[in-house]
Amino acid sequence: MARSRWVGTLVVAALLVLAGCGGFVANGVDGGADPPTVTETATADNTSSSAANGTLEVHFINVGQSVATLLISPDNETMLIDSGDFTDDGEYVLQYLDRQDIDRIDHFVVSHNDADHIGGNAAVIRHYETEENGVGVVYDPGIAASTQTYERYLDAVEAHNVTLYETREGDRIRFAGVETTVLGPPEPYLENEARNENSIVLRVEHGETSFLFPGDAEDDQEAYLVETYGAALGSTVLKAGHHGSASSTSGPLLDAADPRTVIVSSAYDSQYGHPSNETLGRLAARSIPTYWTATHGDTVLTSNGTAVTVSTQRAAPTDPLALRSGDPITPGATDSVSQRATYLARSSTRTDTPGATDTPVATDGGTPTENTSGDLVIDRVRADAAGDDRDNLNDEYVVFRNAGAEPLAMGGWTVADAAGHTYTVPDGFTLEPDDTVTLHTGSGTDTDTDLYWGSGRPIWNNGGDTVTVTDADNETVLERSY
Repeated sequence: MARSRWVGTLVVAALLVLAGCGGFVANGVDGGADPPTVTETATADNTSSSAANGTLEVHFINVGQSVATLLISPDNETMLIDSGDFTDDGEYVLQYLDRQDIDRIDHFVVSHNDADHIGGNAAVIRHYETEENGVGVVYDPGIAASTQTYERYLDAVEAHNVTLYETREGDRIRFAGVETTVLGPPEPYLENEARNENSIVLRVEHGETSFLFPGDAEDDQEAYLVETYGAALGSTVLKAGHHGSASSTSGPLLDAADPRTVIVSSAYDSQYGHPSNETLGRLAARSIPTYWTATHGDTVLTSNGTAVTVSTQRAAPTDPLALRSGDPITPGATDSVSQRATYLARSSTRTDTPGATDTPVATDGGTPTENTSGDLVIDRVRADAAGDDRDNLNDEYVVFRNAGAEPLAMGGWTVADAAGHTYTVPDGFTLEPDDTVTLHTGSGTDTDTDLYWGSGRPIWNNGGDTVTVTDADNETVLERSY
């Protein structure tokens, strides 16, 4: 049953649907149960992290100073999170959905009702209800806005009789093929029902990989998330909160989520200064590769359950402090995307609990095994160097990290690809706890943070490969496929 707890206009109250449907499960029957945490076991009709099938696509659409995200599940269900700014009335979003041949929106998530997030809601609903195969369910946090954009959105819901649910922490969206958990807004609302601080927060899991979508959550809601879920927020990919505003993507949230990469959606010449230098500084301090729709354009992430591959329209800097040195790309540009990097999951996210640590070793592309030689993990694989791989060998690399509490004496260890090309770590090399070392394919001078294979040709296949690390006793330490 959907709960009648909407705070808003009478029109909104009239639109509430009291009868549940197969796409949504509210938390509990009597409203007294505690909200489930992200460690809850997957239900029978959802894919658990231990057995991911197919691929999950996450498309961050370049919509300028706004946000719109399309998800396509392994079972080909679609989810649209937000629809861009009111100034373009959904134009960029509809154009993009058309280029992707999307003929139905199964789940339409409204993170919150600010006009830069619901600008295309009315147009999307109208288009899919009159010219395509419809909109399944709309999920809304339930806090009204006094804008014409909001009124047009509600009018479209009512005119086309689209199912609308108020959605809160603990509710479940049954997005076929993946596990989707609603982490916010809580009940009661935070900060006097401020819309940003009561965004719908989603965590989407596919196999060992996961994505955290915090909407425009700021300091209050982020603090609530960290206090309530802690390390269980751990995610492979984080969408920066509030377009990279200084009041979001805080240090505690970054430490709890510990993302491999972050996506920022905002305009190149944002009148608000998004992303802020403070936020970029926090990302840089944690060495988190960052993609910005303003310079990378449409950014498509594909998860096979053990790794996430990032493809973008343009090659641009991912060092947070160098983002603005990239050239802007216009919203609506139709350039095709090219693969830029692959990020491996830190661990099986479904079993993470507060205080949990990384799963140090995995074989066969993701099955954990005993680690007898230390806590070596792969933070990142960049198989597709910028430009011609053969001319930019040092931009092809693998980043290893010591996730354990003791130093790893790696001298004499070998790194190999699936074709049997082998590199031997220099004698005496030691990787300290939580430190990383980047193994570049080309030539250079070895340091504590950078090693060089010395190959005259690319090693790692852009279309997928296997990284195998063997210790000095020829025992397999780590084997991961991307």
